[in-house]
Amino acid sequence: MSTQTFYRHAFVRSIGDYLKAVILAAGEGTRLRPFTTSEPKPMIPIANRPILESAIQALAKNGITEITIVVGYKKERIMTHFQDGKSLGVKINYVEQKKRVAKAGTAYALSMVKGKVKGDFLLLPGDNIISPSLIGDLIAKNGKYRIVITESESPSKYGVVELSGGYVKNIVEKPERIISNLISTGIYKFSDDIFKIIDKVMKSGKYDLTSVIQAIIPETKVTAVKTSKVWSDVVYPWDILEMNAVALRKCGTKTSGRIDKGVTIKGPVTIGEGTIIRSGTYILGPVIIGEGCEIGPSVCIYPSTSIGDNVGIGPFTVLENSVLMDDVQLGSGSNISHSVIGEGVEIASQFCATEAKAHVNLDDEYKKVERLGVLVGEKTVIGSQVSTKPGVIIGSGCKVGHHSKIDSNIESKTKVM
Repeated sequence: MSTQTFYRHAFVRSIGDYLKAVILAAGEGTRLRPFTTSEPKPMIPIANRPILESAIQALAKNGITEITIVVGYKKERIMTHFQDGKSLGVKINYVEQKKRVAKAGTAYALSMVKGKVKGDFLLLPGDNIISPSLIGDLIAKNGKYRIVITESESPSKYGVVELSGGYVKNIVEKPERIISNLISTGIYKFSDDIFKIIDKVMKSGKYDLTSVIQAIIPETKVTAVKTSKVWSDVVYPWDILEMNAVALRKCGTKTSGRIDKGVTIKGPVTIGEGTIIRSGTYILGPVIIGEGCEIGPSVCIYPSTSIGDNVGIGPFTVLENSVLMDDVQLGSGSNISHSVIGEGVEIASQFCATEAKAHVNLDDEYKKVERLGVLVGEKTVIGSQVSTKPGVIIGSGCKVGHHSKIDSNIESKTKVM
């Protein structure tokens, strides 16, 4: 081990001795419906692992192993999966967020750990892909209060930050006009006296961390930690595709299971144990395929595609830049691009979900998406020879009959015959 590496490891260990972390994972993720109908937002699979795992691993790799997770909506899913954190080399404590106010924001969520977290700590959202090096940069900076910021092409979705000499001079939540392209990632370094400020801000009827930061700025400098490291969040269902593509860039090559003769694999591709890839199948990475799948023969899988566990894909099917969650069954001769297919969905043969520029109807508001296929909620059953208009959302537990053409959204538990 080189001297530089030795001191790096020693530094990381010393950080873990005093610096703790809090992860906020209590939100419902209503804008991600239908994929959060029975799954909390932090448990949505990205590159076949829950989003929340990214934050935990980023902390662990920086020597921060004592983590408190604030849970709420579908909390059992998180607690059952991660348990005490031992499998990831950390110690996890859980605190339940109980809603006592009409609009419980991030400051209210953080207030749940008052008295349970002492000294300095990092605060992370549980629904972001976060690189370990980003956390390293946050730790390395000086300042009692620190906030990680980054540039965004769509800043109006976030808290927008204005700087002065490396410090935050203003932060505005989802401004109507663009005042800056710098946004808050929701990743902070605080000390435990933040809870006094939170109490004061909440007494004025505000429950978000943006208001807390605004209250701090006149009294104490807030250091801006600008990053271009890997950071991605999911706000809308189609963000799953972008986040998945980002995560897959870091996936290497690891093939298990059975790969028949005549299979072509190019680029970084991960294939799980017990999976069968049949002859004539072509896979171009980055692609990840889970355990216990049966794919082919003669299936084409193109980059930025994630396939969960126990998925069956019939012959002569084409997949591109899509996410298929666990237990999906997809019939032969199908064509799916830029789409998200929820857990347990069953689709018969010759399903067509091609991508194009779309205007997606989400809560009676239309969102422009440059490239999108279809979004299908869990446990929906779709018959043969069905086609979908780009940007359509099919809810959970639906039944769609053979030969249907879906050109508008379908509410959950709807039958289309």
